[in-house]
Amino acid sequence: MFRKVLILGSQGTLGQALVTEFKNAKYNVLAWDKSDADVTSPKIDRKIGSIHPDIIINATAYNAVDKIETDEEAKKLAYLLNADAPAKLAKIAKDIDAIFIHYSTSYVFPGDDKRGYKEADKPAPIDEYGKSKLAGEIGVEKTRGKYYIIRLSRLFGIRGVSEMSKRTFVEIMLSEIDKKELEVGDTEVSSLTYAPDLARLTRDIIEEKKPWGIYHGENEGLCTWYEWAREIFSILGKGPMVIPAKHSLTPKTTKHPQYSGLINTKLPKQRSWQEALREFLQNKK
Repeated sequence: MFRKVLILGSQGTLGQALVTEFKNAKYNVLAWDKSDADVTSPKIDRKIGSIHPDIIINATAYNAVDKIETDEEAKKLAYLLNADAPAKLAKIAKDIDAIFIHYSTSYVFPGDDKRGYKEADKPAPIDEYGKSKLAGEIGVEKTRGKYYIIRLSRLFGIRGVSEMSKRTFVEIMLSEIDKKELEVGDTEVSSLTYAPDLARLTRDIIEEKKPWGIYHGENEGLCTWYEWAREIFSILGKGPMVIPAKHSLTPKTTKHPQYSGLINTKLPKQRSWQEALREFLQNKK
């Protein structure tokens, strides 16, 4: 049994869930965030090599999706964190014979298939965020090491405390709970991913010794932002009247996949996003 696991990005929404999951399973967890180790540093190989983990989990990413489209510095940072760093970390893992886990996104797909996308479907991202994440996938695959790439979409859970963590959609909706009406986009369809469920799935993949490769880790079911918002306020039993917006609420300068649902064909199905959301909201009370 592999016992020493290094979690990079440990203070993000997913990172925190991973730390909890692996600690509860009695692993020796080394939790590093940016203040502990910069994954873009040229010295990261020596730092990781000095502790020789059995498993390296990369939960770092740059996901200011709209900003990447319009800000050149943000774009550079996105490719540094989403593309260059994963490839380097995968190489480090291979050199020390460690398992490497990296997380990607449904945005690697073009978003023109209403049915959603399977693991083997051909990626063709239409925005810079998706392109940076696909470059990371390719970099990891090229190392030919012991790797798992797990794609997710619309992550939610306890907000991370790292400087790069942003508010999840659930938090944004909760901040609007006292409004009478709220307009929410009803055009973009995707999957949702509950961070603790994804953390548990990650451990299952490792412990069950699944074949190396790409997996989809979403909760079952698809929804629009509007449908997600309605479910949040329905579970809480209070909140504004949610009005569906039949146009995109993202800036006109950006273009994102219209349909970015994921289809898991290689693992047991996760519970529904509604069930996961209900648990999360009940735990917040």
